[in-house]
Amino acid sequence: MLQIKNLNVHYGVIHALKDVNLTVNKGEIVTLIGANGAGKTTTLRTISGLNKATSGDIILEGTNITNLLAHQRVEMKVSQVPEGRRIFPEMSVLENLELGAFLRKDKNEIKKDIDHVYDLFPILGKRKKQTAGTLSGGEQQMLAMGRALMSRPKILLLDEPSMGLAPLLVREIFEIIKNINSTGTTILLVEQNARMALSIAHRAYVIETGSIVLSGTGEELSKSDEIQKAYLGGE
Repeated sequence: MLQIKNLNVHYGVIHALKDVNLTVNKGEIVTLIGANGAGKTTTLRTISGLNKATSGDIILEGTNITNLLAHQRVEMKVSQVPEGRRIFPEMSVLENLELGAFLRKDKNEIKKDIDHVYDLFPILGKRKKQTAGTLSGGEQQMLAMGRALMSRPKILLLDEPSMGLAPLLVREIFEIIKNINSTGTTILLVEQNARMALSIAHRAYVIETGSIVLSGTGEELSKSDEIQKAYLGGE
């Protein structure tokens, strides 16, 4: 589904990503874990076209998308749920969802997809006329995920979906991520909660200071002494 080859990204003189290689196969949940500032968000933003690659290739289903604009990548069914949710606070829940489908013309299908989002997140259906800024943090995260699904992505990029949420809500969000994946959406997940991320990931990569330093199945990495010490509280 997605192949990243020797990806380099610079912020001015800062070399943020260094020869990153990463693969996401169709139907997988792949997670990218690492400390703050390691390059996780930069990786996602470069895949979705918000950051420009200095060199390297981003290949989606055999097509090189490295130089496409962000909206062209959305047309190719790449969708990102940004860190911090970035919902439109003055608009209603329904209007936020409709904006997620702004490139689509199939009005009847859009209606079906809105109903599908309400099935996934029943609370959003109850709050559809409410302004998004008045929702709780967990509800805003659900809305950000629902909005991203409105473009019918083949691959969904999730940036820190559990950030700032109570433990009970974190579990709920991760169950929903598994549910979205089970309906056929491929997922690349960036997450600081390494334990939860590894528990649902088919495969995982560890990034440190812009370089991939480790990869394996979610289970393998969750059992690795190195990962236990660095990210799982040293059990």
